Amino acid sequence: MTRLGIDFCGATLEALGSGALFWPAERLLVVSDLHLGKSARLAAQGGALLPPYEGRETLLRLERDLEATGARRVVCLGDSFDAAGIDLLLPEEDRLWIARLQAGRDWMWIEGNHDPGPVSLGGTHLAELDLGGLVLRHIAKPGARGEVSGHYHPKARLVLRGGRVISRACFLVDEARLLMPAYGAYTGGLRTDSPALAGLMEAGARAILTGAVPLAIPMPR
Repeated sequence: MTRLGIDFCGATLEALGSGALFWPAERLLVVSDLHLGKSARLAAQGGALLPPYEGRETLLRLERDLEATGARRVVCLGDSFDAAGIDLLLPEEDRLWIARLQAGRDWMWIEGNHDPGPVSLGGTHLAELDLGGLVLRHIAKPGARGEVSGHYHPKARLVLRGGRVISRACFLVDEARLLMPAYGAYTGGLRTDSPALAGLMEAGARAILTGAVPLAIPMPR
């Protein structure tokens, strides 16, 4: 597995190419915006159909990251499920898979705007988590420092030589905050030059592109 080290507010972290964040000293894996059950919600509302295995693709990636890092603690940083109550509608196979991943691990669900309350699956349910000088929450707060959050699904757009354009989900990090990419399969994204992200991140912020080899670049604005 490819990783890129990040020194952030006194903590040594690792950005994984998958979009997860690993904190070796805490044996902690952080993922955000899994949006499990998205295909079921869209189908029920008559919306665009997604492959029914999107949740399994997400869970397979998570299983691989847990095995590769040896994490004993997991924080799901909000919007783990695509709507309130959708956890009850997940296929039994997916619910059992989550239970297997949780076994022997300290598992924490942070509340998101899509899943604002406890879910039926095991683990601890929190509004936010203060740990080792960092605060882990779903949505960034103005003026916060040492904050790790999700919600925005940041994506960086790059124009390469020859005019070829690529777009990848990315971490955003500055001296005060770290924004996580969406971890779930088939989640959308917000470009880093959007007013919401450009106004949130400090000058000098970096984007760390996900993919086979994580790549740090100046945040495109």
